Amino acid sequence: MTNLIVAKRYARALLELGKEDGKFEQYGREVLEFVGILNQSPELEPALGNPAFAFEGRKNLLDAILAKAGLSPLVNNFFKLLMDRGRIGAVRAINEVYQQFIDEVKGITRAEVVSAAGLNDAEIQRLSATLKEVAGREVKLEVKEDPSLIGGVVARIGDLVLDGSLRTQLESLKDSLRRGEYA
Repeated sequence: MTNLIVAKRYARALLELGKEDGKFEQYGREVLEFVGILNQSPELEPALGNPAFAFEGRKNLLDAILAKAGLSPLVNNFFKLLMDRGRIGAVRAINEVYQQFIDEVKGITRAEVVSAAGLNDAEIQRLSATLKEVAGREVKLEVKEDPSLIGGVVARIGDLVLDGSLRTQLESLKDSLRRGEYA
């Protein structure tokens, strides 16, 4: 919970700076790029955030990563601030929140769709169009698979859950039979 609070605070600050100079999308790409560097070399993240290592050594490591990445001066300073404040370990959460903030500014809603089996492009486009109508704005889909659904899909847009899974329909039928409802 604390990590999410920290992530929102820092992501909001970077977003506000980005909106002021019109580069909020660029900054989002750069933060994502930094997380990508951490993904490519998993040993970097613990080395940057572990207080057991000398602060100067961790700071030098961050400087080397930033020099190689070629990020904008503002984003470089942002990461240096995170290091100075002991918050570099929250960079993944900050990235996630920042990407969500970008979507909000651009009027895009995120939706999660879970299906029993993989969806082809045409099905994804139909789902996206339907969810766009429901949400009343552009929708960015995150598609996952869950074979336990048996069939159908479950879509989540914010607090709204649209459950068209066969598993839920079977559970509903079972509950109706238990209650003695015969429809």
